[in-house]
Amino acid sequence: MTRDRLFILKPDFADPAYPGKRFYCWHCALIEGVLASFPDLARRLDVERVAWPRPRADVIALVGEDNQSLPLLVLAGDAEDTLPARRYGHHRFIADKDEILRVLSLRHGFPEPHP
Repeated sequence: MTRDRLFILKPDFADPAYPGKRFYCWHCALIEGVLASFPDLARRLDVERVAWPRPRADVIALVGEDNQSLPLLVLAGDAEDTLPARRYGHHRFIADKDEILRVLSLRHGFPEPHP
């Protein structure tokens, strides 16, 4: 993989546990907002918007069934070893929204969130 790959949920989904309601993932919406605010930087990533229902085959293929919660950043092969990533096979990935934002700053030049 030559570019970092960011998986986020498509907004406006239904959850059968809550009949008649529509949802969005607020972690994904936060990251969508950052991407939209810096479109030139966002073009450095491969962004995939995934439907809410599981299983999420494209995600599972890279990081396994136990790691399909989103948002998720799968790092390219040139990613520094010092990044706070977990490993599945030969893929390294980050599943925490705050760590994803930090890595977007470190690797792709996005500004940092204000403390």
